[in-house]
Amino acid sequence: MPADQRPIAIALMGPTASGKTALALEWAERFGGEIVSVDSALVYRRLDIGSAKPTPAERARVPHHVLDLREPWQPYSAADFAADARRAVEDIVARGRLPILAGGTGLYFHALLHGLSPMPQADADMRAQLEQEARERGWNVLHAELAAIDPQAAARVHATDAQRIQRALEVYRLSGRTISDWRSEAASTPPLPVRVLKLVLAPADRTELHRRIELRFDQMLQQGFMDEVRALRATPELRDHPAPLDLPALRAVGYRQAWEHLDGGTTAAEFRDRGVHATRQLAKRQLTWLRGELDAQWFDPALQREELEAARALFMDGVTGRTKR
Repeated sequence: MPADQRPIAIALMGPTASGKTALALEWAERFGGEIVSVDSALVYRRLDIGSAKPTPAERARVPHHVLDLREPWQPYSAADFAADARRAVEDIVARGRLPILAGGTGLYFHALLHGLSPMPQADADMRAQLEQEARERGWNVLHAELAAIDPQAAARVHATDAQRIQRALEVYRLSGRTISDWRSEAASTPPLPVRVLKLVLAPADRTELHRRIELRFDQMLQQGFMDEVRALRATPELRDHPAPLDLPALRAVGYRQAWEHLDGGTTAAEFRDRGVHATRQLAKRQLTWLRGELDAQWFDPALQREELEAARALFMDGVTGRTKR
């Protein structure tokens, strides 16, 4: 069998606060790479501190792609991401550089690496109807409705994940078929035309990950996260929005909790605890998704740096390493 001659890319995957950004920057500088963000919060302008968006200094060090593409009140889908990221990867490869895909949004990775199934497109009227139902009945009730028609999808979606509950019910109501049924079909777009090394960065000790999450949340507060949220609330498009917390951008962890705190719903201490807890829950969901990526290699970035470097070197030299689970 002839050798695979496709260009290469590296995917640095992992839960939030696992060290993906720092390693992506380091490897991009060392190996002539450019970073493609795979993070659903980083596509939005004005969400900088709370999303841990790369700083201007970091962007000056290494070119970054798929950042700041939408305002927080504007829609952006996994299909939009797949198209934008694919163009970025193709452009990077055309310049003879190394694409480094870095982030923790599983749906975005799946859309980019495997394509999306040909399910119904978003329908503004149906979404408005579902949002109205949620205001009247609650997203937990709609989640129960989803569980009745599509238990498989409901098991993957948290009862407070309004965006995915809405999408699953939207698909079912428009087509009469569950989103799980649609996803079982072959993807409508070809896979990304590169060979991808999937590396998962995940501390073996979950208490260490929790410590890193707590530290980063406190650092964001020190950097002015609350002022960032106050500025968002003062934006006319968000100030006048009937249900701003239903917007995907503001459902990002930290932002929802900060918004509710500024509405007077929690004390400062309660807000901080809720923000840390929500981030830990996000990390748990990310790890659950990553365990389904059977061709990914897992490393503790603090304890297995030599092994991590060896896996990268083997791949970049054209040798396939043994998968570690």
